Amino acid sequence: MRAEPTHTESGPLAGLRVLQLGGIGPVPFAATLMADAGADVVRVDRPGDAQDWTSVLERGRRFVVLDLKSREGRLRAFELATSADVLLEGFRPGVLERIGLAPDTLLAARPSLVIGRMTGYGQTGPLSQEPGHDINYIALAGALGAIGPAGGPPVPPLNLVGDFGGGAMLLLFGVLSAVLHARTSGRGQVVDAAMTDGSIALMGIFQWMRAQGRWSAPRGGNWLDGGAPWYGCYRCSDGRWLAVGAVESPFYRAFIEGLGLAGDTLLANQHDVALWSSQRQRIADVVASRTRDAWCTHFAGRDACVSPVLDLGEVAAHPHNAARGALVQTPGGPQPAAVPRFSLTPARAGDQAPAAASDPEAVRRSWASR
Repeated sequence: MRAEPTHTESGPLAGLRVLQLGGIGPVPFAATLMADAGADVVRVDRPGDAQDWTSVLERGRRFVVLDLKSREGRLRAFELATSADVLLEGFRPGVLERIGLAPDTLLAARPSLVIGRMTGYGQTGPLSQEPGHDINYIALAGALGAIGPAGGPPVPPLNLVGDFGGGAMLLLFGVLSAVLHARTSGRGQVVDAAMTDGSIALMGIFQWMRAQGRWSAPRGGNWLDGGAPWYGCYRCSDGRWLAVGAVESPFYRAFIEGLGLAGDTLLANQHDVALWSSQRQRIADVVASRTRDAWCTHFAGRDACVSPVLDLGEVAAHPHNAARGALVQTPGGPQPAAVPRFSLTPARAGDQAPAAASDPEAVRRSWASR
């Protein structure tokens, strides 16, 4: 059996006690980043739950098994929550209250507690009780409708925008902001983090550009959605892809020169939208003449903003990623290293969780003694 504790005992969040009530997607991801940064994270699981503790979404924490439908389980959870600094939960609105962990009750017992509540649509509003997943939340935020090829259907960007970007990152920002406030004021609070809200926030710049008339074409026809020939992906002779982000004019000139098309009048006006389709075809014809890696070698050092489109199996071996140790090897396979990187209080990727559940009372005592 692996030894406890599995949290890092270092990093900027060292000493922060976090109770995570199960959850999938954004809540465990947020808990992972907190554990990597040194927080002592304990997850509550239901009896019979089988977790894959080699997952990046479970690393760096202990777990306890509690039946929250039973009086004893709810009491144990209450004791843990009121010994913690942070409670993270991802239930539908009202569930926390129904299992005897209402925020008002918890805050009355522990006034400095920060309660991070992660939902799809928020604690209030007409859709607050509706089920959903990432694709539903980003659809409501306008993000899904903005992503995809011209004339084609919207393309789900994995579950990066709703679950992880608009969800976990918003939750983390809110919770850590509230922790700072609690440490100066002694007063905790509830953080209502909704994936739809977070995704709308991520789309703020595009809402602004639309209002300014700078984002008006249909999906796939604007400058950051693949419409511009200097911001998109091109197929190479080996079937692999090249990513081009030559937005500013110096980078665009370097890109065109690198293609051997510096004198081509069709490509002279970078921002003539009427020419974008023809320009894209001209560039595509040239890019298709070499392999992806040949183009990467060719463009190295040219300041043309050209990169290989790597598949997941190539990421760890890329020289830049390898030099920075961007992924670490674990029994379950490669996982991302702890991010961001701190100069004074370094974080590290948490260990694989212990094979056996911790004793809830032992956890409570260890937390209460701090």
